Amino acid sequence: MAEHNDTGKKGEEAARRHLEEQGFAIMETNWRRGKYEVDIIAYKEGLIVFAEVKTRSNVDYGQPEEFVTRDKQRAYIRMANAYVIKHQREEEVRFDIISVVASAEGYSIEHVENAFSAVELGR
Repeated sequence: MAEHNDTGKKGEEAARRHLEEQGFAIMETNWRRGKYEVDIIAYKEGLIVFAEVKTRSNVDYGQPEEFVTRDKQRAYIRMANAYVIKHQREEEVRFDIISVVASAEGYSIEHVENAFSAVELGR
């Protein structure tokens, strides 16, 4: 596996552990529909979180969360709609970005709650 793929998978594992430590139950990881994928879908107290995980080994070119484009955000919103319809869910939905920076000392995690919404993107 390419080094960047390995870094990304380890970042997703760190993000998953972070959510579990925050009391979330992981419902899905790497949930796919068509060409799109949601990294983590988690549940806690009537809330479903669709989390995009961005992992980097350094921040020379910016923080990982800065690389979640508007197109990616729109795709997450479409995926969330498909997920809640398919699974007949009625809970509140939130879109988070979990930024993971890997270093020799471990992982630094920044959890950006409500990172974007369907309303602000104009659906």
